Amino acid sequence: MNIEFNKNEDVNKQLVYELKTRLKKIYLGGGEKNAAKQKEKGKLLARERIEYLIDQDSDFLEVGAFTADGMYLEQGGCPSAGVVCGIGYVSGRQCMIVANDATVKAGAWFPITAKKNLRAQEIAMENRLPVIYLVDSAGVYLPMQDEIFPDKEHFGRMFRNNAIMSSEGIVQISAIMGACVAGGAYLPIMSDEAMIVDKTGSVFLAGSYLVKSAIGEEVDNETLGGATTHCEISGVTDYKHPNDHACLDSIKNIMSMLGAPQNAGFDRIKPVKPKEKEEELYGIFPENRDKPYEMMDVIYRLVDGSEFEEYKKGYGQSIVCGLGRIDGWAVGIVANQRKVVKSKKGEMQFGGVIYSDSADKASRFIMNCNQKKIPLVFLQDVTGFMVGSRSEHGGIIKDGAKMVNAVANSVVPKFTIVLGNSYGAGNYAMCGKAYDPRLIYAWPTAKIAVMGGSQAAKTLLQIQEASLKAKGEVITPDKQAELLKEITDKYDNQTTPYYAASRLWVDGIIDPLETRKVISMGIEAANQSPVTKKFSVGVIQT
Repeated sequence: MNIEFNKNEDVNKQLVYELKTRLKKIYLGGGEKNAAKQKEKGKLLARERIEYLIDQDSDFLEVGAFTADGMYLEQGGCPSAGVVCGIGYVSGRQCMIVANDATVKAGAWFPITAKKNLRAQEIAMENRLPVIYLVDSAGVYLPMQDEIFPDKEHFGRMFRNNAIMSSEGIVQISAIMGACVAGGAYLPIMSDEAMIVDKTGSVFLAGSYLVKSAIGEEVDNETLGGATTHCEISGVTDYKHPNDHACLDSIKNIMSMLGAPQNAGFDRIKPVKPKEKEEELYGIFPENRDKPYEMMDVIYRLVDGSEFEEYKKGYGQSIVCGLGRIDGWAVGIVANQRKVVKSKKGEMQFGGVIYSDSADKASRFIMNCNQKKIPLVFLQDVTGFMVGSRSEHGGIIKDGAKMVNAVANSVVPKFTIVLGNSYGAGNYAMCGKAYDPRLIYAWPTAKIAVMGGSQAAKTLLQIQEASLKAKGEVITPDKQAELLKEITDKYDNQTTPYYAASRLWVDGIIDPLETRKVISMGIEAANQSPVTKKFSVGVIQT
């Protein structure tokens, strides 16, 4: 019996249980009472619409389920930012689905809602995925309009993206299945096709109350912007349907007639399962984020047949690079080695730290994958770059810059999984959110921050102590301990994967056993968008 393995397994399974429990709560949206109100109107709920729309027994990869988790508490919360997004299959065609959740503040847009919608559009644009919008929203959440309306990455950017996608031939279909008000009315009408559900769907720039206030006209919402008005008088919408099911059936039918997507040519053969048991990931991955482990044990449980062609095995050992397949797709993997290694020069290297030789190796491997047109997978468990005079004299900054350059300029699709630590510049070099991964997901064990909790807390404590002393306050040992605990607790809360997911620093949190599915669906999406940009790193440090 391996006690350490069993202990890890228990802790990680408990974390997955917590993940699934939290997801169940989020799936309730605005709660049972608000759901009942939608049902009384004869409407399906947002997640029910998606479930009916996508192909039976097919996968749905949700993006941003935890968005806004723990945010906007003074406003009553905003589960999933009031919108459900994800990649699904409709009539056999992979697409991005965006469905407003009318149980959450009538589907109103909070600041983070705009960010989430823009992320969904970004994924669609990068991968040339058709987009299906299931619209049911009261528009901008007025008490926070100043944070939603005017800036570049605010609400209006969505309509700009509608126009850009249409010009680039990315199909967009909208279904107006509830309210569609004010600026939000442009989203479905700027789509290639718009359909509307009779009696429940409505679209107008100003509702009846605002119309009366603005011009004194008295008119009901159905006459103003209902299905009959827009399908038979204004010609704004293209199809009229009696209920949600008929509307969704129409989308399925249209999707079944789409021409085949272009092919980027990423290599895929018949998938096989890893020879090593995937379930053992729970026992391999340490419950303590400071403990070492062998990254190859993780890789062997992610790649097909547990076969991995390691690149420069004996050099730059704190990063593992190599070629393998995930669900049949050829991938180049860049992963942080978490055990202590000894270089041929006799240097002991800490696990999870990027050294000059490992940065040099990773840079060259990334360039090779671009040369070969092989998608990249980054497995993050990184505490940062090595510091100290020896590293500085050895040129760690230029070697790190070279790796960041290679990642930033990479033209093949990149996918990032945050397994454990994701600290400081290590986050950047290992393709964090700022470096345009097509998808970035985290395990429940992830920690994302500028530095580790204990180091950050002690630094922040020193700053706070200096401030208090400047005011003439005496810092007793008890006061110091109290301050340290307060700072540590706050900082640790900000490093959790849930904190990151709520702010869309990652696209979601997944059970480790879903890792292969996420990467495979991501590459399948990317394969619909041929690589046309030439790979060039510009001026690079050597």
